[in-house]
Amino acid sequence: MIALFNQTIVCLSLGTALISSCAQKNKQEKEHFKRPNILIGISDDQSYPHASAYGSQMVSTPAFDRVAKMGVLFNNAFVASPGCAPSRAALLTGLNTWQIEEAGTHASLFPSKFKVYPDLLEEAGYYIGYTQKGWAPGDWQGSDRDRNPGGNMFNEHQLDPPSYGIVSTDYATNFKAFMDARPQGQPFYFWYGSSEPHRIYEEGSGLASGKKLDQAEVPGYLPDTEEVRSDLLDYAVEIEWFDQHLAKMIALLEEMGELENTIIVVTSDNGMPFPRAKANLYEDGIHVPLAISWGDKIKGGRVVDDLINLIDITPTFLEAAGVKGNVIEILKGRSLMNILNSSKQGLVDESRSAVYSARERHSSSRWNNLGYPARSVRTKNFLYIRNFAPDRWPAGDPQDLLADGTPKEMHHAYYDIDACPTQDFLVANHDHHEYGKYLQLAVAKRPAEELFDIINDPYCLNNLAGDPAYRTELNRHRELLGGYLMKTNDPRVTGNGDIFETYPRLRGSIRNFPKPE
Repeated sequence: MIALFNQTIVCLSLGTALISSCAQKNKQEKEHFKRPNILIGISDDQSYPHASAYGSQMVSTPAFDRVAKMGVLFNNAFVASPGCAPSRAALLTGLNTWQIEEAGTHASLFPSKFKVYPDLLEEAGYYIGYTQKGWAPGDWQGSDRDRNPGGNMFNEHQLDPPSYGIVSTDYATNFKAFMDARPQGQPFYFWYGSSEPHRIYEEGSGLASGKKLDQAEVPGYLPDTEEVRSDLLDYAVEIEWFDQHLAKMIALLEEMGELENTIIVVTSDNGMPFPRAKANLYEDGIHVPLAISWGDKIKGGRVVDDLINLIDITPTFLEAAGVKGNVIEILKGRSLMNILNSSKQGLVDESRSAVYSARERHSSSRWNNLGYPARSVRTKNFLYIRNFAPDRWPAGDPQDLLADGTPKEMHHAYYDIDACPTQDFLVANHDHHEYGKYLQLAVAKRPAEELFDIINDPYCLNNLAGDPAYRTELNRHRELLGGYLMKTNDPRVTGNGDIFETYPRLRGSIRNFPKPE
């Protein structure tokens, strides 16, 4: 009887141990598959390499640098479009801009049939929100959506900005309000959409902050003058404002014990708001900063050279969050998880050999509200651009009309360039023997094809498309771009390109221009 009792005790002990072991295993698996929080910070109009992690002396970005040090710094990240609304729509959907109808142009609609990843994350149990600039500019209310595609808005808290070019939204405090409102234990997703360094800037704010003219990094397509240098320093100050609020958000995550389990992505929606940069498919219009961290889940301190498009962000977030479904299968972006999980530096995924970008209408800048259709493919060493309407002016018609049809002054209607002191200088010196060429670089008509050697010509000044020595590269890139556009059903190559001209412009002025002869 005693032996039977002892045997029973042993069996019970073994059973208890087995149950305990299973419970421990389930707990470990649950912890292993714990869904990450997500914070994405998107500056508004910031070109690569304007962050101090890249070696820029013009700006100081300790928060961006910290994310890069904790995780991965990307040298070759590109946007789907060099304009705010189409770039953000592509990022939100994981699709190319020519695949999302009105959302692929500027200041139009965002059809609700295109799913955005914040909605998918919310359906998967995430608490989601954004501050200031989500998807914009455009009319999401007219798109049969019940909120901005960026999520639920947190804009209540305001502050006194240091200059009139900076908006009054207190980004960091709004993030804290979002975190305070989050149900305990629920994973979160937050979109920090700064309005900086979008113009306007307070002229001289860079110099007033203590920066020196010799710190400005003047690209080769702009004249090296005091006016341009000062304008660049004003731009740098606004990048630093974006970074300061990012630093506060990271500090809050650290204080709350959430930093280790939060994916942080810091990037921009398109290039800097200067002539020949923003709204152009040249390098400074589409090449942006990118840093990603995720606590100790990914090896930090790495610098990666893989070609990345920001439409890769959607599948990355969905994979990290464990979201599955039919929508994943149609995405054109590719998850970055294999790169983030690697320990390699430099080139990690050799299959990432090309990225594609596009533009259509930016502002109301031409007769009949026409856009400037163009597509590009960027490989390791070259950038190839196909301009589908080389008869149009790339930055807008040189002259618009008064309400009574009277022509205005020449060279004052380049509305695809944000109004700025640099543009004013170029226009004022349009016939100058030295400076006149810089306006032409920004506004003159362009050939149907452009090819640039990015390694030797990073500012895209020397078009090699007509050079016989580069015929092989021209043909290779022409086939790369054409093949991808056909594969992804771009109307510009499948015969219905005029559809883009029918999409309404619903934000901003509609201007009058002389009818082309």
